[in-house]
Amino acid sequence: MKNTLNKLRQLLWIVGSCLIGEMAAQQLIPQPKEMTVRADGKVTLQHVDAKVNPQLKLPDEGYTIDIKGTTAVVRAKTEQGLVWARQTLRQLEDADGRLPQVTIKDYPAFPLRGFMHDTGRNFRPVDMLLKEIDLFSFYKLNAFHWHLSDNPAWRIECKAYPQLNDPQYQRKGRDEGKFYTYDEIRAVIAYAKERGVTVIPEIDMPGHSKFFDTTFGFSMASDEGMKVLKVCLEEFFHEIPAADCPYFHIGSDEVHVRNPKAFMKFCEDLVRANGRIPIAWDPGLEPSDETIGQIWYASIGEKLEQGETYPRRFIDSYQGYLNIGSPILNVTKYFQHTPCGVPAANAQALGGILCLWNDVRVADKSLTFPQNGMPNDLLAFAERYWCGGKVLSIGEENLVPTDDTEVYRSLLDFEQRLSYHRDRFLYDWDMRWVANASIPWQVTLPRRRGTSVEKMEWRPARGGVVDMLAFCRRHGVKVHPTMDAWMQTDIYVEQDTTLTAWLGFDSPGRASKMSDGIGYQGQWEAQGRLFVNDTEVFPRDPWKEPGRYRFHQHTWHQAPEEVPYTPEQFCWLRQPAYVPLHKGWNRIRLYCPRVFPGEVWQVTFLPVSIDANGHVSEVQGLVYRRP
Repeated sequence: MKNTLNKLRQLLWIVGSCLIGEMAAQQLIPQPKEMTVRADGKVTLQHVDAKVNPQLKLPDEGYTIDIKGTTAVVRAKTEQGLVWARQTLRQLEDADGRLPQVTIKDYPAFPLRGFMHDTGRNFRPVDMLLKEIDLFSFYKLNAFHWHLSDNPAWRIECKAYPQLNDPQYQRKGRDEGKFYTYDEIRAVIAYAKERGVTVIPEIDMPGHSKFFDTTFGFSMASDEGMKVLKVCLEEFFHEIPAADCPYFHIGSDEVHVRNPKAFMKFCEDLVRANGRIPIAWDPGLEPSDETIGQIWYASIGEKLEQGETYPRRFIDSYQGYLNIGSPILNVTKYFQHTPCGVPAANAQALGGILCLWNDVRVADKSLTFPQNGMPNDLLAFAERYWCGGKVLSIGEENLVPTDDTEVYRSLLDFEQRLSYHRDRFLYDWDMRWVANASIPWQVTLPRRRGTSVEKMEWRPARGGVVDMLAFCRRHGVKVHPTMDAWMQTDIYVEQDTTLTAWLGFDSPGRASKMSDGIGYQGQWEAQGRLFVNDTEVFPRDPWKEPGRYRFHQHTWHQAPEEVPYTPEQFCWLRQPAYVPLHKGWNRIRLYCPRVFPGEVWQVTFLPVSIDANGHVSEVQGLVYRRP
């Protein structure tokens, strides 16, 4: 057996080495529409001939690259296309500054590809925003949706009503008194514009505006409130030209007011009178058909996938938020999502915006992205909305497809590219993700027949994170508030070793805080259990806060929302589990109970290597038994 495995590894290494040599140029994210790699070896560019050609028969953001010898000839339909071509050239460079000789033709499937960051709940310094914008541009996202107000605070300098910036009217502990001056806002917009990114400001009206009620003693939707809003908005529009911010988001969600039609007409008319295109959340207060809808309910997306029409142009944000579910599994989910329910843009479907909401107070701003899966999830989103294509339906996105499908093969290819980018370009981003789609599992769940419960036969699953709710849907198992599941896989190693793995029986929401909390001392979280070769394995290190943070209901607008998360609450941030393996085959079995009817039921077992600097990478040399 050992000799057979060694020969197999040698063969895979030889084949892999050849492929890596041929695919050196194909590590791009997002992947170009067309690319040919010449077998002439890599070169150091001496000259880049880059020009805009409006006659180029490509979409507005399209470009071509032809690298021959030491010259790169770049042509683009617009200046925006030139920006993307330059980013492609940067990605093509290896660590020694050499590029493969390639011919590329590329353009996006959707004209709008953005990221939304909520700085109303938790302020984010300008230097961090600029670093984000660099990331957006590098991966060809062309919009930064800047959520500038929320219940805790108004984050825009206000000259007419400076009390809006007064910390006494803002939520305590939420960066009170911090806001962006107009000079800072203009600087962020200019910085983004140079990098091909349009800033879409949002002032949520009249929802998410408790700070406004506290400051003035009346609501935004009142007659007095609309008078104040008119002054504030016109001040913003005067300070920020329409040429720099052609879109303006008016929010409007999660609120009921006495005069919704009149209020929405007031907002839309004011935005249009100042030369902007209004955007509003859907569901939310009903806008006119000329306003762009930003859809955040998956149920609307399901209807679009079934061919239903939408009354206005729209943006897809129903693919899911960064702060919900597992950041590891979300890579798979976003990669497999069908944007706007269609293969490419049409008159209604503009593209998508990936959102990050920080309902919970963030004390250490450097933890926001590792907690929520930036940048790994962003890159999966960027790939899908640039490349387009009809992939999976909403009910299938959270499961790795079977290994005989093209989607599965494409996912493995993307994971290989994502690992490359993690190590080559994103080393300083504390990216907590490793390739995992190929990990095989057998899963069993109970079936209820009358008053009896019987075990379902073992069914295959894949991935370092298995979504049990999605698994139940796939196999027709009725979901109950509490129920049991088992997972097992077999791992072969050539010598006794201790495997390090992210192990988690819960994926705490970074918004609602719903979770079974940290495990009790000496136990895994959510009463999960780990068995290796039929011997139970317990946590090696004691919990710092055993049994804390158990919230089986959401905590929005409650005291727990003001307690920041700790790394111990997330399996991808805490110290990995220690899994003892002996030479030969080892059976890993996980008992995975659903202990309360929460939003997610996801189980993580993912081998990971972490170096002294905290950088993660795949564990080498593991062999899994094929189911």
